[in-house]
Amino acid sequence: MRAVARYSILDTPPDGAFDRIARIAARVFHTAMATVTIVDTDRIWFKATHGLTDVSQIGRDPGLCASAILNDATYLVRDALTDPRTVDNPLVHGEMGIRFYAAAPIVTADGHRLGTVNVLDTEPQEPTDEAMATLAELAAITMDELELRLSALNTLRRERERREQSERDRNTIADYAAVLQRSLLPPTLPDIPGLTLAAHYYPASPTQVGGDFYDVFPLGGGRWAFFLGDVEGHGAAAAALTSLIRYTLRATALRFRDPRDALAELNAVLVRDPNENRFCTVLFGVLEPSPDGDGAQIAVATGGHPPALLLDAASGEVNKVRSARGMLVGAVADAVFDACSLRLRRGCTLLLYTDGIIEARPDGENSFGEDRLVAFASRHVRLPAPGLLEEFADLIPTLRPSDDVALLAFTAR
Repeated sequence: MRAVARYSILDTPPDGAFDRIARIAARVFHTAMATVTIVDTDRIWFKATHGLTDVSQIGRDPGLCASAILNDATYLVRDALTDPRTVDNPLVHGEMGIRFYAAAPIVTADGHRLGTVNVLDTEPQEPTDEAMATLAELAAITMDELELRLSALNTLRRERERREQSERDRNTIADYAAVLQRSLLPPTLPDIPGLTLAAHYYPASPTQVGGDFYDVFPLGGGRWAFFLGDVEGHGAAAAALTSLIRYTLRATALRFRDPRDALAELNAVLVRDPNENRFCTVLFGVLEPSPDGDGAQIAVATGGHPPALLLDAASGEVNKVRSARGMLVGAVADAVFDACSLRLRRGCTLLLYTDGIIEARPDGENSFGEDRLVAFASRHVRLPAPGLLEEFADLIPTLRPSDDVALLAFTAR
């Protein structure tokens, strides 16, 4: 209960990130209902629901979630009428008539189970192992969202205390922006067999949260997803949109093998509200290291973003990685996306970047441009990802960019 209180989540308003998690869970299991719940001392409170109306909480006694959080692993009831754990449950025999129930616990880093991500239906079901694994991943994403929310709350609390002491001191605002910016980016990059990874973020303003973003995360089965992109503008609106995009892509990556489908799903999310203009450019890819250790196979889908660069240490060449087409994400409902495939062989590096670097005007008039970017990369073609980005980190401030710059690189060892 102290862990629940720590996250300050009970009785908060609806949140789009949690609502999407519930919808995705229902879609994966083809169930009529799905919920994201937090278990309180005497009630089960619904942070998000799908397929349920006018229900915000139920008592703990008849609640299936109260039983599910007693388990570290996923909890599955294929047929509630025959399962001894649920045969007498009033939710089974009452108006709801629950017959199928599956849940994955939402577990904190220090081992406390706060609640569950659930799917429910009025018909028995035999879910696949893949579906159950996806439910567990959605619970983990829910925990990530709670941690991000808690980090933002703590940051806001600290910022409020600073403001009381120094009335919008510029250094304090810069610190706040940096903390919030870091909360929108992965704190560390994962270890991928056979690959060396590096990333660099250059904020154009120390007092404004930027809209560039990147992430790398596992999909299971030896596959990894990555993305890098840019939203329009800066500040709170850009930060909110960046958070939405990041967690939408993380969730859709679990559902679709083709990166083009992930971009299509993100596009549908961004254009859903006709009263808001929310769009971004993004490269979204899936990579699979070779079993023999010889690099990786990569598929990259384009959503209106500048091409990636492939640096070949053996030949000394730098080539643009560009699919045939790929529209801006979120601009129109019927946007079309395309993907291309490449083999990242030993000694080769794949470099992704945002347009802040090519649109920079070091002389105040002419943009740095793609050609000079390729020329600079060619001079450092044999450096692995960390060394390459160190060179870019030295270069970028000299370009005096007016927009943020994000870089992400993979080198096959």
